[in-house]
Amino acid sequence: MKKCLYVLVFLAGLATAASPGFTHHGWSWTTGGNIDLTGIIKSAKLGNPHGVVTVDVEGEMWTVEVGQPWRNKRAGLKDSDFAVGKEMRFVGEPSKDRSKKRMKAERIYIGDREYKLYPNRD
Repeated sequence: MKKCLYVLVFLAGLATAASPGFTHHGWSWTTGGNIDLTGIIKSAKLGNPHGVVTVDVEGEMWTVEVGQPWRNKRAGLKDSDFAVGKEMRFVGEPSKDRSKKRMKAERIYIGDREYKLYPNRD
């Protein structure tokens, strides 16, 4: 019976690791190098597994992944900082597929203030 339980736990772990939701999170879809975007927030959906902000960058719409609620808070950001119409600067890694106009933010700037979502990345 105990051996059967271990097998079931192992198989459940494999199923979780193979699911699309599991592989989505992380950095494997990014280029590994940073770019810098400044634009106006058009929409923001904050929460888990991470926030997603749509930003107008000189007429092009970019999707910027920001931190999980705890990561944003640790960086000093509030939900109200992501208000529609605000200008923000994002530094982070873009998608390997440049046509997607998608980025995972490492740092956010509002005015002259820097918010480090991932302090150990650059």
